[in-house]
Amino acid sequence: MKILVVEDEKKVAKFLKQGLEEERYAVDVASDGLQGETLALSGEYDLIILDIFLPKKDGIVVLKGIRSKQLKTPVLMLTAKSAVEDRVEGLDSGADDYLSKPFAFAELVARVRSLLRRGAAEKSTILKILDLQLDTVTHKAKRADKAIELTGKEYALLEYLMRNVNRVLTRTILSEHIWNYNFDTGTNVVDVYVNHLRSKIDDGFEKKLLFTVRGIGYVLKDE
Repeated sequence: MKILVVEDEKKVAKFLKQGLEEERYAVDVASDGLQGETLALSGEYDLIILDIFLPKKDGIVVLKGIRSKQLKTPVLMLTAKSAVEDRVEGLDSGADDYLSKPFAFAELVARVRSLLRRGAAEKSTILKILDLQLDTVTHKAKRADKAIELTGKEYALLEYLMRNVNRVLTRTILSEHIWNYNFDTGTNVVDVYVNHLRSKIDDGFEKKLLFTVRGIGYVLKDE
């Protein structure tokens, strides 16, 4: 699942990004409210973590703006304020949950999981391609009755491939989505991870799912 963090404090943003990626989420960071609102309205995210005190547009204004556009993505508000009236303002503006700074990262992750489960209530959390299944909340994968152990990047790669079944994904697209950087033609990191993933989901099975499209990229097929 993909999370947008809107936070102008660089240390906090880096801490959140690193910690959430270790929990196997794909994470984008916006450093001001204007950029955050633009990214949020793209509709690409399963959850938004939004600080209140932001340059250009404060978090409450951003929240009201995205809710006015009927964006229903769950929003977890962050703030240094702890007064009841401030929490009420955030919740009344459309926030789904509220966390005051400083906070324990374990609590933030628990709230993230809770909001993602709640947001997934109207849709299945299970991605399924033939006999391959991936739970986007627990991050557990299996093929047939065989459990598949995945690293954080392998999970992110598999989820993205499964959400784009039968679509050829270039190395550039995979690099930008999974690693959040522009593709360097001199690196083979995408190929290495695809090969690791292929060995886990295809080895030992007669029906192969993950294919290489020479000179272009990779595709996960359900046919």
